[in-house]
Amino acid sequence: MTGTGTTGTDVRGGNVTGVETTAARRGGDGAAPVATMAAIVQREFGESDVLRIERVPVPEPGEGEVRIRVAAAGVHAVDLDIRRDAAPPSMPRPVLPMTPGREVAGIVDAVGAGVDADLLGARVVAHVGFRSGGYAQFALAAAAALHPVPAHVPFPQAVAAIGSGRTAQLVWQAAQIGADDVVLVTGASGGLGSQVAQLALSVGATVVALYGGEAKRAVVAQLGRRVEHSAARLLPLDATDDAWPDRLTGLLDGAVPTVLLDGVGGPTGRAALESLGRGSRVVIIGWSSGELLRVDGDDIVQNSLTVTVPLGRAIADLRALETAALAAVADGRVDPPVDVFRLIDAAAAHDAIQHRRQRGKVVLVPDAE
Repeated sequence: MTGTGTTGTDVRGGNVTGVETTAARRGGDGAAPVATMAAIVQREFGESDVLRIERVPVPEPGEGEVRIRVAAAGVHAVDLDIRRDAAPPSMPRPVLPMTPGREVAGIVDAVGAGVDADLLGARVVAHVGFRSGGYAQFALAAAAALHPVPAHVPFPQAVAAIGSGRTAQLVWQAAQIGADDVVLVTGASGGLGSQVAQLALSVGATVVALYGGEAKRAVVAQLGRRVEHSAARLLPLDATDDAWPDRLTGLLDGAVPTVLLDGVGGPTGRAALESLGRGSRVVIIGWSSGELLRVDGDDIVQNSLTVTVPLGRAIADLRALETAALAAVADGRVDPPVDVFRLIDAAAAHDAIQHRRQRGKVVLVPDAE
């Protein structure tokens, strides 16, 4: 899927109209050749127009590192907070100038000292963490952070797994969903919601997938296309229709949701909460509306709810979650929808997330050189 914000070769805030061929270039003073690449560089904090394409030196891997020729780079909501200098206190403040991007997939094209040369040419994906650098044609990653990408898994889907997918696995562990559950997922067309919805379908649950407007319906409608469990049911529902709670009752024919996976919050999350039956589980997985789901003591006690917030806590083994997420993609239980933008349209990709226009996991793809 191609991002609706893709604008050809236009670059907001800059005058680059295409991607220059990467080559060794000799400076006018006779300096040694310097290989350069296209990268998004942020030189100040602010809105999306601070993300500008530049030519920068191709990085060289250090000890224990590899260089990846980037085929796909993930864009995360946290990237927007980092860009605005509004990241959580638990994250280090970035030093500018910087190249954003913490999720990359592609081909290993160089290795540093102490790294097995057999990795050269390998298809890999990695979460590079706070070092960032993914919005570029080449990025560095610790060799220990790499995961192999099977030949049948496209790089954009691998990126979706390494970022949103590992969070989906964390949510999946917390939700404890079975075939008898009726699962209500808000924001089911997003990078995280779409994956947890597919995991629930894979065990035979009934999934009510809420989405935000007709433009996102096609994404949600495809979530069940690879489901093999005969008992699984996918019920898409447009949350922009004010009557959706009444329509939910009709869709379920008297049944009520037993699990709420809420990634939206605000009025939509609240209406979803009020649709639950007694003894239901609530798992808060985000607040894309900008407002956290309001749950008070009366809600919990009167309806015997169990409320879990798996995000924001220390995770003992992130790599295990990444491995599980990639396995789910490789074996077909999860087929992450992706909203692809060209690297030079990074600003438009950020805007799509900010204004909730994204359809699946937002991914940047560098132009080939």
